[in-house]
Amino acid sequence: MAQLKRILIANRGEIALRALRTIREMGKEAVVVYSSADRDASYVELADMAICIGGAKSHESYLNIPAIITAAEVSGCDAIFPGYGFLSENEHFVEVCKHHNIAFIGPSAELMTTMADKAKAKAVMEKAGIPTIPGVEGTLKDAAEAKKKAAEVGYPVILKAAAGGGGRGMRGVEDESYVENAFLAARAEAESAFGDGSIYMEKFIKNPRHIEVQVLGDKHGNAIHVGERDCSLQRRHQKVIEEAPANFLSEKTRQALHETAVKAVKALKYENAGTLEFLVDADQNFYFMEMNTRLQVEHPVSEMISGLDIIEWMIRVAEGEKLPSQKSITFEGHAIECRITAEDPVRFLPSPGKIKQWVAPGGRNVRIDSHCYGGYIVPSHYDSLIAKLIVYAETREKAIAKALQALDEFRISGIKTTVEFHKRMLQNPDFIANRFDTKYLETYLANDK
Repeated sequence: MAQLKRILIANRGEIALRALRTIREMGKEAVVVYSSADRDASYVELADMAICIGGAKSHESYLNIPAIITAAEVSGCDAIFPGYGFLSENEHFVEVCKHHNIAFIGPSAELMTTMADKAKAKAVMEKAGIPTIPGVEGTLKDAAEAKKKAAEVGYPVILKAAAGGGGRGMRGVEDESYVENAFLAARAEAESAFGDGSIYMEKFIKNPRHIEVQVLGDKHGNAIHVGERDCSLQRRHQKVIEEAPANFLSEKTRQALHETAVKAVKALKYENAGTLEFLVDADQNFYFMEMNTRLQVEHPVSEMISGLDIIEWMIRVAEGEKLPSQKSITFEGHAIECRITAEDPVRFLPSPGKIKQWVAPGGRNVRIDSHCYGGYIVPSHYDSLIAKLIVYAETREKAIAKALQALDEFRISGIKTTVEFHKRMLQNPDFIANRFDTKYLETYLANDK
């Protein structure tokens, strides 16, 4: 495939600016689209071309496929970079791009379809020999079947939306008396959130860590990993702080995780960037949970410890280039990412509005991915993420100290942010001791009130 010359970024916020930088550094032109609420975003001025595609609501703009395709054609783009969220995992959008001879920088629609359904994805992984969480094959038809299958799997179990994500359509069940209500609630929530009420069941893994492996596959059958990330600190199934590497893993488990992830990519014949997510129990047994067929918000920590620019390689893979060898990639040091959101740091209520003061931290190995500035108005229509603070140091201890210093340097006024929350967490004895699991933060916050 010929080199791409002009790429449209079908996203907003910090990822739009992040992608623009790499595209321009590669000597290519970057076109951004924006909604009426984002007309003052910094990347709009920095792009080679900026096109307004609709109103503030997502369905009027960032989810508006005809508007995005029209913008790509009018601006002469030969590719679209989707980022994350919005249309990044929409197989129909991929097919539309293909129909209009516009390269989609990501995997095929077929792979997206396969991995989007959690039950089907699990079956595919089992066939490939990837360890999965024990559970029921396929989806459940009703509460009665859920009760029967739960007894076979053994309590506790967890009910999950087959088309789900972000913790929606998910319910844990300790014993039979809770099954019916949990099933009905999960199905209703899944139907409302995804338009699909299909529910499947798995064994509930107690006190797990959430570990994911960054992977890349090319058009020549090659596959590599870019290390693992620890994403266990979560609030309502949304990641808050991410680290690379996952220091609690033994070297034996780490190597097995990496090999398993690459094995899965090759079995799928997967192309471009993706992430395999695993649950790791107290005995360091790991189980495949799901695959995200897109870039992840937390990809910078993998970049910091590997030296790779993952978006650059997504573009190069889309152009038909071969991936570097696994042996050529070395991993050094430790990276931490703090997701700074426009929210109250105690109650986590949204805090959109005008930023009066914005002074971001700096220094060696301190990275800020953000589209914000003093005078910028944070819209109320989208995700509350306003910045990602990423730091790198030789050890985890030094990375924590560097992150704390950087958080101290942040000066943001006019809106509430979670900077103070991150400062508390990084000084938390359990965090420092690497002693937490996926439920830790919810318990901590409940006791902190």
